[in-house]
Amino acid sequence: MTVREFTKQRSSLQNYTWFGLPLVIIGGWFYPKFGYLLLGCMIGALGIAAFRGRTWCNWMCPRGSFYDLFLGKVSSKKKVSAFFRNKSVRITVVIVLISILSTLLYRAWGDVDGMGHAMVLVLTVTTVIGSVLGIVYQERAWCHICPMGTLANFVSEGKFPLYINSSCRHCDACEMVCPMQLNPAHFKNTGIMGDNDCIKCSLCVIVCPNQALQFQKYRSNSHRSQYPGSFSYKGEPNA
Repeated sequence: MTVREFTKQRSSLQNYTWFGLPLVIIGGWFYPKFGYLLLGCMIGALGIAAFRGRTWCNWMCPRGSFYDLFLGKVSSKKKVSAFFRNKSVRITVVIVLISILSTLLYRAWGDVDGMGHAMVLVLTVTTVIGSVLGIVYQERAWCHICPMGTLANFVSEGKFPLYINSSCRHCDACEMVCPMQLNPAHFKNTGIMGDNDCIKCSLCVIVCPNQALQFQKYRSNSHRSQYPGSFSYKGEPNA
């Protein structure tokens, strides 16, 4: 399987989820109960993170899928500012947004549509902000400060890690395809990806020309048994 084929496969999975975002943001203003779907995303993100890290963010998150499929076409593809990865900044965003949502829910408590509307409003505003960041920087810029992403980061420690073996030559091919702009090669000395923002998309595994990366569940097997062939930067099999 080439990188191009793998990317197409990943996009096909995202096609099953992205429509959830406009469904809530647009439909929610006419049918506020759609807002409760946001609770499902919150539970899914944290529940899966406790066992598989930020896997939810790969293709199961409607907003992440929407950003990859559509915003990625108009994004400037710039390096996301380190400001958005600052722990204090991320915690502040979590506190502010949870406080806002809690206040809105408290004021509408007992009103089913009113509570749903509160969640639609918060999702709409944060999606607009995320879209602006995605265009100015990179489509997944919001994912670095997403409250659920940050909380998932905190509970993901040691869950479904990415291993880096001695074959790594620090060519940075992995960073070039990473949706979160991470570089597993930076953790070569420890042998394990030490950044919990990894969304387990496996693009780095596929693109690595030296087959130096693999996830825990395949640790005892050869890369070739799971991903046959060797891969170049452009995703074409090497001779």
